[in-house]
Amino acid sequence: MAYIVAMYIDVVPNRSSAPAILLREAWREGKRIRKRTLANLSKWPQHKIDALRAVLKGASIGPSSTDAFEIVRTLPHGHVAACLGTLRRIDLDTVLARKRSRRRDLAVALIVGRLVAPGSKLALARSLRRDTLANSLGETLDIGDADEDELYGAMDWLLGRQERIESALAKRHLSAGTVVLYDVSSSYFEGRHCSLARIGHSRDHRFDRPQIVFGLLTDAEGCPVATQVFDGNTGDPSTLGAQIHKLRERFGLERVVLVGDRGMITSARIEQDLKRASGLDWITALRGPAIKKLVKAGTLDVSLFDEKDLAEISSPDFPGERLIVCRNPLLAAERRRKRQDLLRATENELDKVVAATRREKNRLKGKALIGLRVGRVLGRFKMAKHFRIEIGEDDFRYQRDQDRIAEEALLDGFYVIRTSIDNKRISAENTVACYKRLAHVERAFRSLKTVDLKIRPIHHHLDDRVRAHVLICMLAYHVEWHMRRNLAPILFDDDDRVAAAKRRSSPVSKAQRSEAAERKAARKQTEDGLPVHSFQTLLRDLATLAKNRIQPKDPALPPLDMITRATPLQQRAFDLLAVSPNL
Repeated sequence: MAYIVAMYIDVVPNRSSAPAILLREAWREGKRIRKRTLANLSKWPQHKIDALRAVLKGASIGPSSTDAFEIVRTLPHGHVAACLGTLRRIDLDTVLARKRSRRRDLAVALIVGRLVAPGSKLALARSLRRDTLANSLGETLDIGDADEDELYGAMDWLLGRQERIESALAKRHLSAGTVVLYDVSSSYFEGRHCSLARIGHSRDHRFDRPQIVFGLLTDAEGCPVATQVFDGNTGDPSTLGAQIHKLRERFGLERVVLVGDRGMITSARIEQDLKRASGLDWITALRGPAIKKLVKAGTLDVSLFDEKDLAEISSPDFPGERLIVCRNPLLAAERRRKRQDLLRATENELDKVVAATRREKNRLKGKALIGLRVGRVLGRFKMAKHFRIEIGEDDFRYQRDQDRIAEEALLDGFYVIRTSIDNKRISAENTVACYKRLAHVERAFRSLKTVDLKIRPIHHHLDDRVRAHVLICMLAYHVEWHMRRNLAPILFDDDDRVAAAKRRSSPVSKAQRSEAAERKAARKQTEDGLPVHSFQTLLRDLATLAKNRIQPKDPALPPLDMITRATPLQQRAFDLLAVSPNL
């Protein structure tokens, strides 16, 4: 597919009246020719029309040609065209509202702006204004006069439509019996005036800041469908009930398989929520104490996994459920290495405490003070269970608890998948594969929080504005997810999933990249010699495709907009996205 952009003068017959002289632009989009009218030149004198026609055909019009036109403004355009074009191609704009309106255009600007230049709403408003345009977004959507108050109003409008937006996305991506992935994350908050912001378990390691918690529902491939914001001190399992209600009541899914990690779908949630909902199956994993209990009861024999990595067992503690035991040798080696590193780091710090109790000056004394120092060390490295501690009034001793260490090491690399689905509907291997799909949600959180969309830190003080901010970021990732799928051949992403799956010997083993992806990563080039990019560097490259405003020196001539010629990489990107840079 190629896009050939050409500007020309067209003479259109007008029955008995004089023909219309139109300045037009045409381009090829797949097998179709698209065109649009840029200006009506019917009132121009013939010599000016002839001169402009000659210029458009590449002819020189004499020594004054360089003085006949000037470029009065250049706007970064390619990244806006790629993101906005994708949003329109997947019909996300019609999901927001069927008919175009200024509020819908403002909401679209909020979503696309989060992709091309994530920042505050004030920064976005400034980038849209006609007098300070930072890119072509405001001009393309004809909202160059928008201010931050209008953007805040668009946020409120968008939040009011969240339920119908999510229902429309669920109708597209979820169906009866489908696999749904769910997980939560948190983002820290700057300020104190928001009832949602609370001190809680910080995944950002910002324990000095309040935070909000937000959940994300996706399809089996990680395409986001819905999100919900909770108080910052909300525990993961307590968010599950709202998602079950959303799937069953709002989305109308009578049968669904919900996949969540062991910290989310706990035994209490299974008994109180999941088992009471008919048609709702689930896949999760057992916690460490439950696995140890299986070993002590003889239900799980670790010696059986010397030659295999997956086996299905049953236990009276989990009636009517399937337990699939998995052992990953690479994971076992990594856990042993990490444990040894943490043990050595803990001992180094504990040795400092021992030295402090034996120094001649300012000796550390007293059980309470020594205990505080020791507690800080053990709390930092989470290794208290592996040490025997003796604290006296003026001394301190420790040693490794080798029995506890050996007991834990015995289960290195083991994890147990727990599910309510019988083996006639899904095999053990596919069950494990479904659970591992939670990696798609983790990738979404990385893009939302750090890599691409920068959802944090949150500065909005009104609860609904925080919810709207998270919704906008989720919708932006929805666009990014579709873009990544199409752009995979020129990104570092693996675009040959079938070949990658064939290289994986078992769903328990480490995921393998296809040979084509490994060659692409090693050479930093595609098979046809184009440079390979990350998603963000590709957007920056596309931004160099500019929209130029060309102003003739003759005041009777109207200004023209012309897009620069795309490089081979930029053209390839637009071809893969199946959108045109001419928006």
